[in-house]
Amino acid sequence: MSHRNAPLTPTGRLRLARCVVDDGWPLRRAAERFQVSHTTAARWAGRYRQLGCEGMHDRSSRPHHQPYRSSPAVEAQVVRLRREHRIGPVRLAARCDIAASTAHRILQRHHLPVLAVCDRATSEPIRRYERSRPGELIHIDVKKLGRIPDGGGHKVLGRAAGRKNRTGVGLAYLHTALDDHSRLAYTEDLPDEKAATCAGFLTRAVAWFAARGVTVERVLTDNAWAYTKNTWRQTCHQLGISPRWTRPWRPQTNGKVERFHRTLLEEWAYQRPYTSDNERQAAFPDWLDWYNYHRPHTGISGHTPASRVTNLPGQHI
Repeated sequence: MSHRNAPLTPTGRLRLARCVVDDGWPLRRAAERFQVSHTTAARWAGRYRQLGCEGMHDRSSRPHHQPYRSSPAVEAQVVRLRREHRIGPVRLAARCDIAASTAHRILQRHHLPVLAVCDRATSEPIRRYERSRPGELIHIDVKKLGRIPDGGGHKVLGRAAGRKNRTGVGLAYLHTALDDHSRLAYTEDLPDEKAATCAGFLTRAVAWFAARGVTVERVLTDNAWAYTKNTWRQTCHQLGISPRWTRPWRPQTNGKVERFHRTLLEEWAYQRPYTSDNERQAAFPDWLDWYNYHRPHTGISGHTPASRVTNLPGQHI
């Protein structure tokens, strides 16, 4: 395969071959002129005689014969097990008595995507989407998180002592609004997930996005009780927002905010042991600022959420 420092590109090969075949140059003279070896000049001249201009392109390095390739029966078994049981190359290799790398190549030959990009229920590839501008769609969801008693929970005290110290601490309800296009996030720790609480959070979230130059047009939620009441609908109407709901039993539709909550747990809530709930809450604003302004996001090609919102204050700090 030609590379940027190769002495001959397909165009250069054609020129060399025409000098030898059409103009009658000696091979050694052509090799010296194009600064390649005598054998290289002979190779491209021979291909030109045999195949013409099409022969000047790189050929595949794949061998003509593969005597040790898996039999059609083995390939059919791998494909069948994958479709029936939705298992990966390692488990397929154990069932079919082949190497895991062989199972992986068979799946690639049959254009079967990796399990990570497939829907668990149907095994079909997940259809990903992204809105074209900030504010066009905001995802909203609530994550319940156990509060930490004073003195610490099981991660600080151990399982036995942690159980004795957790009585009556309750739950934290983390309400999050996440922009579909930029992944910019706004989160509040609230005491419950009642209709009035959710409506109040929506009002504050819209104001927060507006302060950053983002006008909310639509909001997507699941079918939780609070989001189907008139309180939610009326609040959306007053704010000029069109409410949307996911299909029942399809949390993947609201997957961006679900994935944000997973990141939130891994990088903030469970990132280190905390000795109290106040200590954990005190660490949250700094983490959220890091997420919005400094943390590279793999879902948007390694950019930060703030970089996708034009003239967002603080994005270059």
